[in-house]
Amino acid sequence: MRARAEELPAGLGDFTVARLARSFHWMDRELVAARVRGMLRPGGALVHIADLKGETRTVDGLPHPPVPHAAIDALVRRYLAPVRRAGRGLLPRGTPSGEAAVPAGAGFAGPYRHVVPGGQAMVRTGDDVVAGVCSLSFSAPHLFGARLAAFEAELRRLLREVSPSDRFSVRRPGTEVFVRPRGTG
Repeated sequence: MRARAEELPAGLGDFTVARLARSFHWMDRELVAARVRGMLRPGGALVHIADLKGETRTVDGLPHPPVPHAAIDALVRRYLAPVRRAGRGLLPRGTPSGEAAVPAGAGFAGPYRHVVPGGQAMVRTGDDVVAGVCSLSFSAPHLFGARLAAFEAELRRLLREVSPSDRFSVRRPGTEVFVRPRGTG
């Protein structure tokens, strides 16, 4: 089934695990948490995967130039206006806070937090960087409309200026995995 999490129908099934990866902050969190809890079997769990918050990732010692994130963000803002977008909407004040409290409010226990360390250097090509930019909700291709080709051409020029070899380095982020058992009741 392909649907937004908010549109998951009742009676879809009973599940042992529901997984959310780097997406919960974009959803109607209270609604999704309640629906997911209702679909979990007793003993089931919600697993929420997110980038490790507050982590400092250095560019020291990388084998290639770092991805120019600040310049890419400025380019996106120049094409799409300064207010950060979220899919088809706008987030003038960013994503809402209090995400960690939502599952508890829906009846989940925990969380049990597991950290997968990051910091490993990864090599990215210009194509990888462009694909990454276009995979983000605030710079998804449909947002550019008829200006998509111009944006991508300008992004590729920027990347060539930073790294004529078409190789970039980034440090893999750490990952937090929160396991929240269904809870009783």
